[in-house]
Order: sequence, then structure tokens, then C-alpha cells
Amino acid sequence: MNKTIRRASVFTLLLVFALLVRATWVQFYDGRALADDSDNRRNAIETYAEPLGNIIVAGESVTGSARTRGGDLAYKRTYENGPLYAAVTGYASQAYAPTQLEGIYEDLLNGTDSRLKTVMDTVTDRRARPGDVVTTVDPAVQKAAYGALGDKKGAAVAIDPETGRILAAVSTPSYDPSSLTDANTAGGAWKKLTADPDKPLTNRALRQPLPPGSTFKLVVAAAALEDGLYTSVDERTDSPDPYTLPGTVKELTNENPSAPCENASIRVALQYSCNNVFAKTAVALGQDKVRAMAEKFGFNDETQDVPVRAYPSVYPSDMEPSQTALTGIGQFDVTATPLQMAMVSAALANGGELVSPHMVSRVTDSGGDVLKDYDDESTTERIVSASTAEQLRSAMETVVEEGTGSNARIPGATVGGKTGTAQHGENNSRTPYAWFTSYAESDSGQKVAVAVLVEQSDAARSEVSGNGLAAPVARAAMEAALKQ
Repeated sequence: MNKTIRRASVFTLLLVFALLVRATWVQFYDGRALADDSDNRRNAIETYAEPLGNIIVAGESVTGSARTRGGDLAYKRTYENGPLYAAVTGYASQAYAPTQLEGIYEDLLNGTDSRLKTVMDTVTDRRARPGDVVTTVDPAVQKAAYGALGDKKGAAVAIDPETGRILAAVSTPSYDPSSLTDANTAGGAWKKLTADPDKPLTNRALRQPLPPGSTFKLVVAAAALEDGLYTSVDERTDSPDPYTLPGTVKELTNENPSAPCENASIRVALQYSCNNVFAKTAVALGQDKVRAMAEKFGFNDETQDVPVRAYPSVYPSDMEPSQTALTGIGQFDVTATPLQMAMVSAALANGGELVSPHMVSRVTDSGGDVLKDYDDESTTERIVSASTAEQLRSAMETVVEEGTGSNARIPGATVGGKTGTAQHGENNSRTPYAWFTSYAESDSGQKVAVAVLVEQSDAARSEVSGNGLAAPVARAAMEAALKQ
């Protein structure tokens, strides 16, 4: 063979071999990455080729699927009462990544979850029929909290203290997830929602921690009783009024200057929301003990999944004594979500034990067979002793019956709560946040814990208070829960 031809033949064979190697690499190594690429149109076509599985509330689907007209995406997601349940469902969009339960259970709802595959699906490599997500949400409680919040900017979370089931998770202002489902119209809706200064896409119930104000005094009180700094909620404290912040000349006063806050007991201090008592108590305990108690309740937990990942509520570290004093009244760098403050009340209502909160009861295949039961997998952790929990419940009941939480009273039920009005802006220049965390128990022993945050309303600044704005929302949610 001619030498030149031989060389050309070898070179050609090498090129063919290189192409075979590259094709094999793409097929077996790059194939999965290409298939999973968010820009791969085939994924969207396959996802929306058939109806999606559904998110269930009290036996009824709050999601659905509808045929589209034209285009290569056969179906789109639909929602029943979309704004009411948006903080629970999130959205599944042809144009944007899914959020909330839609995002967490994306594979289950579109049929790609390996647990859904039958033997025939495996043999034929066919996508399985999608499964469903069954939530713990009680529609009556959800509707009551949503309606009571109305046009206020805020959030509410309701928990069954004995099971950890989240009965309501509401964030206002809300949005209609249906506006984001169709690729042809989602862009305009997205621009409008993201440009809205009220941030309707923000899940304020789980994912926007803000200063909890005086509701955090419950955590400080729990730390003081558990540590033995005070043996009873009725023991007088060593609390001058006004209280001078350590290392400063700044005096910390109380909202009500005529309240009996000097050396007040924890019960009286909660009843009148005495800043001097809890600031002084936080300093006496020291930041490490207060932080330890806060973390037992769930603060500083970066893996708080319900199963939506909640933003961590924060109790800070490395503070000066004056800053520690301010944390005692839920200020300085303390932040909390409504979920977190509902967990505080839930633990106290449940005798000092916190059952892990969750908003999904179970996930099922298309035939209703349970793939995972979250109710059975919930965990229980003791946060404070039964005695401490009982004493704090008694003090919280005094707050509602005789103190700052009167708007939470429910005839025929035992209600305990704590108000909070958190400063906002430099030198408290902006409208404060109004908080209320509470629990209620019916004569039959049914319990519920609720936390409410009102971030903004049309009320005059002088009328902003936890009792005035947040307590009525909590009452509405608790009444709905106790009627079940």
C-alpha cells in the first residue's frame, strides 16, 4: 500500500475512533446532564404532556391541570382559591422553577419520582402516573386567618401542639399562582409581582424573620424559670424601673409608665409587658443561657424544614451587656418568623414538649397508596419542664384575661397569649411590627397554637399594637380550629 494512503487511512480511522469515543461519552456521561438542563425544552414538554399530580387540603384538590391551546406544552397547572393557599402550594410554572410544595415534590407531582414506577414502567421506560401531596392544612383555619388579615401586610401560622400538624400558613398580600403557570403570559405577571413593593411572592409565614418584640419575653421567662433565677412566675424580680442599660446612661422605659413594673413578677411583667423586667433578666442570665433556651425552641436552626425550608430565626452572639438587655425584649438583632413564635406557644401548650411542625401529612402514588407518612415520622423534644410550661401558660392566660391581650378572648375556651410591638427603622422611625403569639384549649381538650405578625396596615401609628392588630387575627384562627 502506498505510504501516503496508509497514513491517510490510519488518520481517518483515528478520527472515526475519536467520534465513537465522543458519542459514547455524550450518550452515557453527558446525557443525564443534558437531559436535566433547565434549558432543555424536552423536559418541559415531557413534564406538561400529561396532567400533574395534586396537592390535597382536607380531601379536596386545591390544584389541577388544564389543556392548553396550541404550542408544544399540552397541559398547564391550575389552582383553586390560589391566593388563599399560595403560601402552602407555591406555583408550578411552564416558565419558572417551581416553589414551595410544588417545588419540593416536583418529581412526585410530575411522575419522575422513582417510588412511583411500576415494573411495566421500568420495562417500557415510561413515565409513571404522578402522585399526590396530602397536606395537614385545615381549610377553615386557613380561611379564618386569611380573612382576618384582610388587606394588612402580614402572616399567620397555626399549629396543633399535640401533633405538630400545621393547620394554617397564611401570607398577605398574596398572589394567584395561576397567573404564573402559562409560559405565554407568565412573563408579564412575573414582572408585575416582582415590582410590587408589598412583595406578594414573599412567604412571610415561613421565610421573612423580623424582630419579634415582646413575644420573645416568653423565651426569656422560660430561661429564667428553667435556670432557677426565679422559682415561680409570681416571685418578685429585682428590676428597677426605669432600667439603665449596662455600660450606658440610656434608660429603658415601659410603654405604660403607670404600669406596676418595678420589681414586678414574671406574671405581672408579661401582663403589662414590662421591658425593664425582661431586659434585666436577660442580663442576669447572660446571653449564652438565653441563646441556649432560644435554640431549644428552634432559633438559629438553618435546617428547619416543614418540609418547606423556613428561614432561620436568629438569636445573636458576641454582644455587649447592653445589647443582651435589648434582646430580652426581642430587639437588637433578634429575629423570628411567625412559624417560630407559633412553635414557642405550641411547646408551652403541649406541656413543654415540641412536636416537629409539618404541613404535609403524607405523599401517595396515583392509587392512593402511602409512599411516606410524615405524621408517623414526627419527633417530640422536651423544651422546658412541665412545671415551667404550666406556669407560663398561667401567666399567658393572665395576659389575655387581665392584660394586654384582651382581644384574643374566646368565650368558653381557655386562651393564653403574649403581645408584641417591635420597633422598626432607625430610632423607631417607621411603623412598628405588631405581633401576637397564643394558644387556646376548648372544654373538650382540643388545642391550637397561633402566631400572627402584622407588618403593615392602614392603622395610625399610635394604634399599632399586638392586641389591636394581631390578636383579633389569632382569635379568628383559634376559634376556627376549636370548632372542628
